[in-house]
Amino acid sequence: MRGHSSGDTREALAGGSGRPGTAPTILLLAVLLVTSVLLAGGCGVGGGVGDAGPVGDITSTTVDPGLGSATTTTTIPSGTTTTVMTSDTITISVYFPQTDERIRPVHRVRAATQEVGAEAVRALLEGPTGAEEEAGFSSAIPPGTTFLGLAVANGVATVDLSREYASGGGSLSMAMRLAQVVFTLTQFPTVDGVSFKLDGQPVDVFGGEGIVLDHPVSRSDYEEFSPAVLVESPAFEDEARSPLRIWGTANVFEAVFHVELVDVEGRVIAAERVMATSGTGERGDFDVTVPFTVGVEGFGSLKVFVDSAKDGSRIDVTEIPLYLTR
Repeated sequence: MRGHSSGDTREALAGGSGRPGTAPTILLLAVLLVTSVLLAGGCGVGGGVGDAGPVGDITSTTVDPGLGSATTTTTIPSGTTTTVMTSDTITISVYFPQTDERIRPVHRVRAATQEVGAEAVRALLEGPTGAEEEAGFSSAIPPGTTFLGLAVANGVATVDLSREYASGGGSLSMAMRLAQVVFTLTQFPTVDGVSFKLDGQPVDVFGGEGIVLDHPVSRSDYEEFSPAVLVESPAFEDEARSPLRIWGTANVFEAVFHVELVDVEGRVIAAERVMATSGTGERGDFDVTVPFTVGVEGFGSLKVFVDSAKDGSRIDVTEIPLYLTR
């Protein structure tokens, strides 16, 4: 896990002044530092974390406006998504396929916990909500699959699930359920790849389809399930206010695509041409902030699309319902 430097810790404990403290202050700092070291050792900071341990750093920042809040809270940043933590709750991403057999995130709000990786897997196993199912989301993970444990070390998350996880389904279903877990866990910065266990036993070959899992797998192993433009935030039915931060990854021709924000009356209230860091066969990152003015609050949508090089028509279209607010 990444962590603050000792200088940052000292300054934070001293109230950020950077001035030398008095003798009692120094003694207090020493006690606090020892305590923080002991707590860090308990949660695996500086190495791998234990089962269901924390998998993200804690920093103080302002919440992404696309998640519907402009207040200053604590967040757990990630490699591809941002887990937002207030004093009472966290917002995490879980990933489900839609009818086009492409995987996309939805958000879940949970009670605040340091075990964000474990909580994300538990939320994933609960499946999509009724509203999400109506919007075409589903899950390839078999009902009855239970979460048994999670350990993260050296960039690899080892997740332990019950045997039901490997039951039923053909090759598409098997690969998709693996992708759902991999995408969900690799949202965190300490996770580059995922290994699997079933009932505590390491998995080298998965299911009757014989999918080889003798090495940690990552998102790149499931590129076929990523939409051309994968919007990490905002997600399905998030509340959105101006300016709206839109970010994620894309693998499109010449790295260029477009976003449009449509209000409750169907009018385009914002449009932006976006360029990812790479494209045309290589997935790159993008991060753009789009201001908008909404006349009537209510459900609109974010439309993401690519202009066809052949005829200029819109292709690779993704539409994300959002509640637009002032």
